Amino acid sequence: MGLMQRVGQGAVTIWLAATLAFLMLRVLPGDAIETQLVFSGAGAEVIAERRAALGLDLPLRSQYLQFISGLLTGNLGYSLLDGQPVTVKIGQQLAPTVTLALGALVFAVIGGVGLGVTASFSIGWGISQLAQVVTDMALSMPIYWTGTLAIYVFTVWLGVLPSAGAGRISQFVLPVSVLGFHTAGAIARVTAVNLHEIKGAAFVRTAHAKGLPGWAVVLRHILPAGLPPVISIIALQAGFLFSGTVITESLFVRPGIGRLLLDSVLRQDYPVVQGVVVFSAAIYVILSLIADTLYRLLDPRVAVA
Repeated sequence: MGLMQRVGQGAVTIWLAATLAFLMLRVLPGDAIETQLVFSGAGAEVIAERRAALGLDLPLRSQYLQFISGLLTGNLGYSLLDGQPVTVKIGQQLAPTVTLALGALVFAVIGGVGLGVTASFSIGWGISQLAQVVTDMALSMPIYWTGTLAIYVFTVWLGVLPSAGAGRISQFVLPVSVLGFHTAGAIARVTAVNLHEIKGAAFVRTAHAKGLPGWAVVLRHILPAGLPPVISIIALQAGFLFSGTVITESLFVRPGIGRLLLDSVLRQDYPVVQGVVVFSAAIYVILSLIADTLYRLLDPRVAVA
């Protein structure tokens, strides 16, 4: 598949995400304007005027066309609650989320590849089995449960790490570890499966037959052939990190896009929710394209195919 085809597929993905977000939000009863003004004691006439000023009284088709046309020009709209541009609100919360996501990704890559390599080779004292158990836990345990358990152990019981806030390194450790642990599970599983398959390949048997030491076969033949496919899953998990931050930022009371999305959903601030969904979809598509390109560069067989 050519680059332009992959870009086209990415554009369709972003459009579908934006459309689903637009439609699902309109299914919910009420809206942010009605809720805000009703609690302030405003009458029906004031509410109707405010809705008309924001275009919320237009037919659904007209609202959708306005939304898509604004999206094509980079205009994600304005918050229904404070009137700020959605791009500004996302920009204000971007740095904490990017910091958390990058930290978790580094943790996940190191931990996931390490677990996968350990689980795929027969290491004594039950180390390989332990790596498999840890991988299964990362894949099966809900992130909310893991985060709650980490808060209890390291904050309540041991009292060594804070469970809330942002700005200090100590406040960064728990959320990064919890989010990175869950991301590492998928990376470890794919790494272990790839390495297990390559261990039985003909070129590996030939390397052993030549009398190469086991460590040399692993470093020179198995790992170079088995790790490039892991790049794709790393990129996918990097995209999923943005969805994982919703729970992590809420659990550890951190600022960020995840908290912004959750608060906006609860307060029915349509433009902000739509903007965050489109932004997250765009990040996911871009990371996927980068991963696909790197995979083709590292494994020429894919480019030939």
